[in-house]
Amino acid sequence: MKLITLTQKGIYCPQGKFYIDPWRPVDMAVITHGHADHARWGMKKYLCHHFTKPILYQRIGIDIECQGVEYGETIILNGVKVSLHPAGHIIGSAQIRLEYKGFVTVVSGDYKVQDDGLSTPFELVKCNEFVTESTFGLPIYNWLEVDDLNKKLQNWVLKNQENNKTSVFIGYSLGKAQRIMKAVEGLGKIYVHESIGKLNEAFETVGVALPEYTVADFRERPKEMEHEIVIVPPALLDSNIIKKIPDPATAICSGWMQVRGARRWRSADAGFAMSDHADWKGLLQTVKATEAEIVHVTHGQTEIFSKYLNEIGMKADVIETLFGEDEEVSEQETFENPKP
Repeated sequence: MKLITLTQKGIYCPQGKFYIDPWRPVDMAVITHGHADHARWGMKKYLCHHFTKPILYQRIGIDIECQGVEYGETIILNGVKVSLHPAGHIIGSAQIRLEYKGFVTVVSGDYKVQDDGLSTPFELVKCNEFVTESTFGLPIYNWLEVDDLNKKLQNWVLKNQENNKTSVFIGYSLGKAQRIMKAVEGLGKIYVHESIGKLNEAFETVGVALPEYTVADFRERPKEMEHEIVIVPPALLDSNIIKKIPDPATAICSGWMQVRGARRWRSADAGFAMSDHADWKGLLQTVKATEAEIVHVTHGQTEIFSKYLNEIGMKADVIETLFGEDEEVSEQETFENPKP
């Protein structure tokens, strides 16, 4: 049996007559999470986890028709049982489980098997067919334990405070920024860029508790941030906005930092390998544990990862999607080609 097929509009379930994270307008879209490459404008109806719902309203528009559901809640779409399960990627991220006549397909979206202490931890879902990402599908990518990484961020802030520096973290507005806030909570006053502030507000409307923060006013009151903690998105790397911050020490938070080295940090003072995606071990462990009979690999190191899966006896192929045009992929481009 086959529950999904790839079309020009995206991953389609013909039995249920709906799409998962489509990139062109469709009647019914089931959304894994709120990053812009997976949640796009123009769908007649959206279905997502209820934590993702305010993110879609904030990013796409308040006038969209959107249904929010809980993890594990079953929705029947034209005879197909659909349920959302934690992906651990960011707050509200979900794997989409489809079941029809006893056959189970799971479209994982983006996922992380580490528990970051903020997102709902990843839940393994066994299935016949599994769609996996491979953003960091190379053996060189192996993340530190979350507590160890957080300790590195904390020590960096403490060192900056000793040296009368302002700690400026550069991380993606949805996912990374909230993790950074959690990691450095209690070490000083936290200031965030307005783009991060808007997303924080969206989470707070559905009861997600975040550390206390202030939306930064970079034009009128940059002096207030002196020797405190500031978080901005990657687009501001090497920008005049950062230069206005008193005595800044900058750190990039991205999975790419594990191998890019200081030469890729440009003017940054430090880099931390923080990722909201599974590393090589996490990808392999997850794919094997699903016990899927067929694995479809999408966005990232697709050819390498699918080839390896076949070599170890798993049936795998590549499906070409438009995912990965945002988030950590765009971070990579930003860090290598920063704006003036």
